Amino acid sequence: MRQKRTTATLLAMMLMLMSLLAACGGGGNEKAADNSAPAPTGTAAAGNAGTEEEVTLKMLLIGGKPVDYDEVFGELNKKLKEKINATVEVEFLDWSDWTQKYPLKFAANEDFDIAYTANWAFYNDQALKGGFMELSEDMLKQYAPKTWEALPPAAWEQAKVGGKLYMVPQNSNEVVDKIVLIREDLRKKYNLELVNSPESYAAYVKAVAANEKGVNGFGAKPADGWKWHELDDIMLEQQNNWNIVDTDVPLAFKKDDPAGKLFNVYDTPEFKQLLTYYKDLSDSGAWSKNIVSNKNDVWQDMKAGKVASYAQNLGTVAFNVAEQRRDKPDTEMMFADLTPDKHKQSAISTQNGLAIHATSKHAERSLMLIDLLQNDKEIHDLTMYGIAGKHYEPVGDKQYNPGPNATSYTGFSNWGWNSLLNRTDTSYPKEADDMLASWQEKVFHYPLETFVFDDTKVKNQAANVGNVMLRYAIPLEYGLIDDLDQGQADLLKQLKSAGIDEIQAEMQSQIDAFLAAQK
Repeated sequence: MRQKRTTATLLAMMLMLMSLLAACGGGGNEKAADNSAPAPTGTAAAGNAGTEEEVTLKMLLIGGKPVDYDEVFGELNKKLKEKINATVEVEFLDWSDWTQKYPLKFAANEDFDIAYTANWAFYNDQALKGGFMELSEDMLKQYAPKTWEALPPAAWEQAKVGGKLYMVPQNSNEVVDKIVLIREDLRKKYNLELVNSPESYAAYVKAVAANEKGVNGFGAKPADGWKWHELDDIMLEQQNNWNIVDTDVPLAFKKDDPAGKLFNVYDTPEFKQLLTYYKDLSDSGAWSKNIVSNKNDVWQDMKAGKVASYAQNLGTVAFNVAEQRRDKPDTEMMFADLTPDKHKQSAISTQNGLAIHATSKHAERSLMLIDLLQNDKEIHDLTMYGIAGKHYEPVGDKQYNPGPNATSYTGFSNWGWNSLLNRTDTSYPKEADDMLASWQEKVFHYPLETFVFDDTKVKNQAANVGNVMLRYAIPLEYGLIDDLDQGQADLLKQLKSAGIDEIQAEMQSQIDAFLAAQK
């Protein structure tokens, strides 16, 4: 009996030794390598093979390069070397020209591994063109396990294009409805009603225009190629529970319409009524007659007292108010939801995210990095907020105060890895949190919530329609055309010549197929 046990023990030891020798040969899809490389210790690396060779991951982000990028990412790379035996280099595409440069990077098949992307930043376009690598469930479970577990199934489904996944989306609960920010001190000065509807807002804007010399009641910046009035999200979509499918064309559907029937927004009674509303504000001096060529930073104008209101999403407005309360506490501002009783729109997961370049040689390591960015507290804090004590001061696990050099690490798309680890600035207005909490109960989910239009077959028509919107719709909506009926008729005529009908037919066909696939 003892001899049998000894033989069995020796056999077991030999098998174990053989297994260890086999394991030393390396795993994964990357080359086996330098035995001096440290063993990975991070969250993403746990249980993952293929980190023996040190690699450099190249990342493409949108926004200006932060002043202290080298310092922050130098610290990041020290930690990444320990956790996944990798370092990262970032190329930044400046806000002024990223829309031109971003697609050229893919067209030229430049060497990079990870790119920021979003439903507004070429995600669908590059997914369909083959610019992004398809991500399988097995890949995500193995190389980004924490992210796979943390994101709800709906988030992954929302990120699919043509039934395939090409992005690791953000993990963030956003509501994308727009509000207006007003000067509450001016509202009180003129004893006006609370601003909580289109009517009360019009009264406020007209009172400012009539009484505050040198102050525009409303400020906008439509000169960047934006094809809609800055208030349209509120006055058209939110007020009527519509969804404009693609901001480059004026086609929408009613959110509660199970058939998703499209209509031309510019050819509706609601739009005609809104033109009268805008014209009244324009004639009352609510904004400058040169508004369509305005290139000023609207928030800076408002902060300087030149503008009395502007429209934007809740998060952006909240950060602006926090800045104003810090720098100019003598000026009182207030959030105004003009559609408080309407449905609210939850941001789909592709509002921000990261994708892997289709030609990346380090896909597995790239996923490990993304996993760390979203789920490793140390890595997340560093890349989102900078160096503790310099760029930010942590307050507990959930909040922070800006540090003395906060402005030296900001202004780029690190929201690509928004997650449940995000901190909140202690100066973030409580009323913004309260408003967001009240909105959560009003979020309306609908069958076409994740639909994305592929304009490949009508790209020329879409470009022509976009030009018509800029030339005819923008001046009309800002009240610069005296004859509204004629202006609307000219707009509709030009849209038809540009090919709006062909776009509508193609978009409706895609919607019908999308809905049929859900049954």
